[in-house]
Amino acid sequence: MAFPTSVERSTWLLDQESSLTHSAGMREFEGPPTKPRHPLKIAILDDYQNVALSIADWSAVAKKAEITVFNDHIDQTDALIERLLPFDVICVMRERTPLRRDVIERLPRLRFIASTGSRNISIDIAAANERGILVAHTGYRSTPTVELTWALILASVRHLVGENDSIRNGGWQTSIGHELDGRVLGVLGLGNVGGEVTRIGRAFGMKIIAWSQNLTAKAAAAAGAELVTKGELFQRSDILTIHLILSERTRGLVGGSELALMKPTARLVNTSRGPIVDEQALIETLRARAIAGAAVDVFDTVPLPANHPFRSLQNLLATPHIGFVAEDLYRTFYGDAAAAIGAWIEKQPPNP
Repeated sequence: MAFPTSVERSTWLLDQESSLTHSAGMREFEGPPTKPRHPLKIAILDDYQNVALSIADWSAVAKKAEITVFNDHIDQTDALIERLLPFDVICVMRERTPLRRDVIERLPRLRFIASTGSRNISIDIAAANERGILVAHTGYRSTPTVELTWALILASVRHLVGENDSIRNGGWQTSIGHELDGRVLGVLGLGNVGGEVTRIGRAFGMKIIAWSQNLTAKAAAAAGAELVTKGELFQRSDILTIHLILSERTRGLVGGSELALMKPTARLVNTSRGPIVDEQALIETLRARAIAGAAVDVFDTVPLPANHPFRSLQNLLATPHIGFVAEDLYRTFYGDAAAAIGAWIEKQPPNP
């Protein structure tokens, strides 16, 4: 596998002497007692599920470096910098912890960043390059996000959360769901993810319409969709699902005027990026019950603040940004990250 840093994957033998130790808020994976006097220090950030070290083979890295895994999240800049100051290598999980210029420039020891996924807009690559910090990315596939998109759609139209809560509370049926067959699926962004979502939508017997800034009628037809205008997309869709990359052009693309075009029975689904939708406009639309509901996995701020309206709106189904949180993809993320870090370590001069 090729990494953007052109680092070659190293090979290794299992280190049977490696050991795991625990401390408050973190896990450390240290190599044998013969490690260098001043070993490299590696931080793995935001491992919420505490699986980084068990889901991939870090033994080669642990022979030559000290690995510390942080299971919590820090969003305050000074506290984050204080935590990261001792480390030569940082492994980030997608965009959970942004490494902006103001962070990178205050980390004098930092020499290598391993970022899970094929891109990461929250890392200031220019700042890293200026300081000679290498940035490596890992493999990625969109299958888990496609699957979660349909999980949210089905859970929303069939009121699965409410019905499950009723069962748990001793009740029985409380709602009437909606069928998908014959309904209109609107796809905002017909790329890799949107194309797969479209394929599954056709299997449900849905009529597919699509729009994005660069979508052509030929490309839409090839995916089994009808190209429509942006306004038509919002007006005609029974389910409108968003699959775009966040950029200056797509930030705020879905605002109050677009939401106002949607049918009262329509539902909005977003597993792409939170800021593509004007968050306040969506909150107001849901509070007014101007649409049937929304299902979202992405937000402007993560983790979602404790008092955020999304935590209490009855017509919103929300999941905590788990579109990519699946075992097989995590094995790719951490396996590739461990290999990239290990290959980089092999190229470093011996510690004194």
